[in-house]
Amino acid sequence: MKKLINRPDDVVRDGLAGLAAAHAGMLRVHTDPDYVVRTDAPVLGKVAILSGGGSGHEPMHGGFVGRGMLDAACPGQVFTSPTPDQMLAAAQAVDGGAGLLLIVKNYTGDVMNFEMAAELAVDSGIAVESVVIDDDVAVQDSLHTAGRRGVGATVLAEKICGAAAEEGRPLAEVAELCRRVNAATRSMGVALTSCTVPLVGKPTFELGPDELEFGVGIHGEPGRERRPVATAAAVVEAMAGAILDDLPFVAGDRVLAFVDGLGATPLLELYIVYHELERLLAARGITIARHLIGPYMTALDMAGCSISLLRLDDELTALWDAPVVTPGLRWGA
Repeated sequence: MKKLINRPDDVVRDGLAGLAAAHAGMLRVHTDPDYVVRTDAPVLGKVAILSGGGSGHEPMHGGFVGRGMLDAACPGQVFTSPTPDQMLAAAQAVDGGAGLLLIVKNYTGDVMNFEMAAELAVDSGIAVESVVIDDDVAVQDSLHTAGRRGVGATVLAEKICGAAAEEGRPLAEVAELCRRVNAATRSMGVALTSCTVPLVGKPTFELGPDELEFGVGIHGEPGRERRPVATAAAVVEAMAGAILDDLPFVAGDRVLAFVDGLGATPLLELYIVYHELERLLAARGITIARHLIGPYMTALDMAGCSISLLRLDDELTALWDAPVVTPGLRWGA
C-alpha cells in the first residue's frame, strides 16, 4: 500500500485538520465528536441541512459545507457510518429554529444511525425531516444495504436543497424537493480497479487486467457483473442504457448529466465519457441542459466513474444555477 498518510488510524482526523486549515473562511471542524459546519452557523430562520457518511468519498460530504449547500456534515471512519452522537451535536450546532433536513444515503448503517439521530434531535426540540437517497440502478440489494444504494443523486440533492433552504423555504418544502430530486435521478458506476482502505492495507476486491466491474458501489461492493474491458463508447452505452430504461427517460427530456470520477480517473477520461454520453443522449432526443464533470463523490483510489442523470424542470434548473460557495462546488458568487 502506497498512500500519502501518516498512520492509518489517523487518516480521517488528519484529513479533517487539512480541510479546516485550507477552508477556514467557509467552514470549521469540530472534534470529539467530529463534524464540519459552515462558519456562519447557525443561520437564524433558515432550514439547516445535514448529511454525512463514511469518509473516503471526498469532497463529499465535508467539502460541500458552505453557503448554498450543506450547513453541516458528519464524517465517519473510512466507509463507516458516523454515529448518532456526532449527528446530534452537529444538528444542535446548526439549528436556526426552522428545522433540520437530514439527507441520508441508503446504506444500512447510515439509515440506522441517522434514524436514531433524528429521534434524539426531535427530543431536543428540533423539527426534523429525513430523506433517503436511493438512485443506483445497478443492483436492488448489495452487501451494505436493503434496496438501491444512494450515490450521485446525493450531491445533486445537497446542492438543489441547499439553494432552496438559502431562499428561506420551509422545511416541508425543502424535504419534498429532496424527494423529487431523488425520484428523478438514476445512476450507474463502473470500476476499472479496486480501492484500498488504509486500515486494511490491501485492495477490497480483485479485478483481472482485462476485467471491469459493471455497477460497482462506492465502497467497492460488487455490481451486476464482471465484464471484459471495452471502449469508452461501449461502456457508456451499457451504463446509460441501464439508466435511461429505468426511469425511463424519453425524447424531449432535459437533464443534468453528472459524470463522476471515483478517485483515480484522469479528467481526460471523464471528458471522453461525457462526450460519448452527450452523443448517445442527443441521438435519443435528450438534451443535456446542465452538467457536472469531475471527482465529487469518490471511492478513495478507485479507478472508474459513475454517470447520474437528473430529469430537470425549470425550478430544479434555477436552484442548480443558484450561487454556492463550498470547497467542492463554487459558482455564482
